[in-house]
Amino acid sequence: MTEIAPGALTDSNRLAYTGRATPPAVQSASARRFGWWYFAEHMLRQMRGYGWPVLVYDVGQPLLYLFAMGVGLGAVVDANAGAVDGVPYLTFVAPALLVSTAVMTAAGEMTYPVMSGFKWQRIYYGPVASPISPGQIALGHILAVSFRFVAQATVFWGLMQLFGASRSGWSWLVIPIGALSALAFAAPLQAYAATLKDEGFQFSFIQRFIVMPMFLFAGTFFELSSMPIYLRWIGWLSPVWHGTELARVANYGRDLAPGMTLVHLGYLLALLTVGLLLANRNYRRRLTE
Repeated sequence: MTEIAPGALTDSNRLAYTGRATPPAVQSASARRFGWWYFAEHMLRQMRGYGWPVLVYDVGQPLLYLFAMGVGLGAVVDANAGAVDGVPYLTFVAPALLVSTAVMTAAGEMTYPVMSGFKWQRIYYGPVASPISPGQIALGHILAVSFRFVAQATVFWGLMQLFGASRSGWSWLVIPIGALSALAFAAPLQAYAATLKDEGFQFSFIQRFIVMPMFLFAGTFFELSSMPIYLRWIGWLSPVWHGTELARVANYGRDLAPGMTLVHLGYLLALLTVGLLLANRNYRRRLTE
């Protein structure tokens, strides 16, 4: 057997064209070990096909939000009510909008695209016929989408700097906080979407009765404590509120009760962990049935 230099194994296409393809045993071992990354790379290549619409959305939406809050509603609130939580309204609301935008993106990425992988495009079934496991496919999908969450949060944070919506040198932490909040919602939603075999009202229900209430009633535009007690549970259960509280700490040094930072972070990590475990189980059931 012809020996292949270790560095050459990183370019399978080049090796195939030269007639020196990676040996099957090596390919199989590599897939079993790094299958999650191979599938993530496949998803990222697919996402390049609609890269420009995504870019326009990820730049245009935060730009409109910040302009409306800073020049529009924010100016009215500052003129009539003064500071909110000790800072201008734009500084108060901007990190919440970043988190909410990331979570809404997660809702779009983990509903129909997941069903498409099983039903329409069936992109999950080719990889699962290889040594790549269903769990690696589930992990690879959410990993690919997480790159978009990070990029979107980075763009939003950059625009916040242009609008003067940050008061802390640690404001850049809103980027990982926003991405974590999105993942905390994306993982359980991915697990649920993997159980659906037919398109019905489920995804519309999620958008109308879960995503939209989180956006409106999870402390995005005003303090959660100012809401009636019978509506506050929406915030308590929502990754949007927990992420927003952490993002406000990073953005302008919001004063939280002792231990609440750990509570918010622990809740988001717990949602993500449970969601990943359920997604692994549900993908395995669907792809091996």
